[in-house]
Amino acid sequence: MTKRTIKISTNERKSKRLKPVVLATSLTLMALASLSLTGCSNMDLGLDSEETKQSVKPSIHNTITLEQVTKDVTYLASDELKGRNNFTVEIRQAADFIARRFNEVGLVPAPSAPDFMQQYSVQRITPDTLSVEINGQTITSDALAMATTKTAINWASHSQSQSQNNNQAINTVIVGADDNLRKSLRKLNNLGGQHLVLLHPSHEKSFKRYQSYFARGLTKLVNQAGNEKVSNQGGVIVVALTDINEVTSFNVQGSAKVIDTHLSNVVGILPGKSKANEIVLYSAHYDHLGVKGNDDGEAAQGNQIFNGADDDASGVSAIINLANHFAKMGNNERTLMFAAFSAEEIGGFGSRHFSTHVDPKQITAMINIEMIGKPAVFGEGTVWMTGMDRSTLGEQLNHALVPLNLKVYADPYPKQNLFYRSDNATLARLGVPAHSFSSTQLDKDQHYHQVSDDINSLNLPSMLKVIKMLATATTPLVDGSITPSRIDPNKVKRNGLIY
Repeated sequence: MTKRTIKISTNERKSKRLKPVVLATSLTLMALASLSLTGCSNMDLGLDSEETKQSVKPSIHNTITLEQVTKDVTYLASDELKGRNNFTVEIRQAADFIARRFNEVGLVPAPSAPDFMQQYSVQRITPDTLSVEINGQTITSDALAMATTKTAINWASHSQSQSQNNNQAINTVIVGADDNLRKSLRKLNNLGGQHLVLLHPSHEKSFKRYQSYFARGLTKLVNQAGNEKVSNQGGVIVVALTDINEVTSFNVQGSAKVIDTHLSNVVGILPGKSKANEIVLYSAHYDHLGVKGNDDGEAAQGNQIFNGADDDASGVSAIINLANHFAKMGNNERTLMFAAFSAEEIGGFGSRHFSTHVDPKQITAMINIEMIGKPAVFGEGTVWMTGMDRSTLGEQLNHALVPLNLKVYADPYPKQNLFYRSDNATLARLGVPAHSFSSTQLDKDQHYHQVSDDINSLNLPSMLKVIKMLATATTPLVDGSITPSRIDPNKVKRNGLIY
């Protein structure tokens, strides 16, 4: 929703970390040797007895354990993964770990994800050059900003509305001192196309924020066929901070750099029985913010890793352990799909790509788990969901929790628009009853998108209770006994077309 400077090598860290384990192993071996020497070498300890394993009936208590949840979230939030930033080696390490865990708990790869990896391409588009003349007056570079999905911009006016090199209209917009800049830009973003914005100097503070944001560049999803060209999608917004309030002529020249790169979702399934064509989707995002850097691009001094323990190693650990639970219980009449998305922190591109490889009509519900590592405002072990009024899912889940005197609460932060701030929004736009489940106190969380969001900031017993509660609440979805109403896609806001 997204340190000390002493350097220790990976081997050194591992050796230090493994010492207690080595010691425990040594003590265990000594104890077994002692048994052997005292004439008990033929004793059947039953440590690996298949008969013993089979005699233990699967339950929520032995399929979702604090020990395993702790192991999963600790690794995903470890310094070794350096904040799981998109486009890094470390996020691939995280993906490999999740795929391995999916395999261990008994999932099989989804058809679109060989070896559990669902790969996709994105283009990173970064402004490179920009020059603007309005009414013959050159606007200085520090007063310009550009968001673009095109590689080349060449606007010159014989009239106010037509570019020199094509017939596509260039829309000129005046944002005065009393106008709302955010609303004005949002409207243009939703329209797409090409826009030249003249912004009154009174908006300078807000302009600087947009200037910095646009300068970092945009990321766009490339379609499966790989033939979606940057120049044919989205649009361009050029903003000039100026006191000019009427346009008689303009000349705009600009360019952008494009880098193609690849990312992966991790997707596994537990095939259903009598309702195999109906899918219950459990999801979380595994990317985060990486390592804080200096202006020169080098790593900053001190503890600067955005470990993302709560956001969202907690959610990924939840879906892994929920997968283990349902695989062991064997009660899934519906097919269960477990998806760990990348690129949530940079625009939700993982879930967008995923949505093109599944029929949304087949998805009965989406349980997107986002930041459950700390107690909610309702108390330890409680959870709330976004968009409860958009489908009957929350009501049905709460019915299943009545015997336990528990409930899923409605989103306590409606003004934060959290329904649109995670991967559930992509599937909701397609009509899926797609909701995010969280326990974060976002209005008070001092660790959100900070380097302090590490394993030490989590309340693991509370997190375990949330995972178990979700397992219980969603069992009627899994066994096919409930079906929530669909979300009206016409009432779900669209993504912007440019940024």
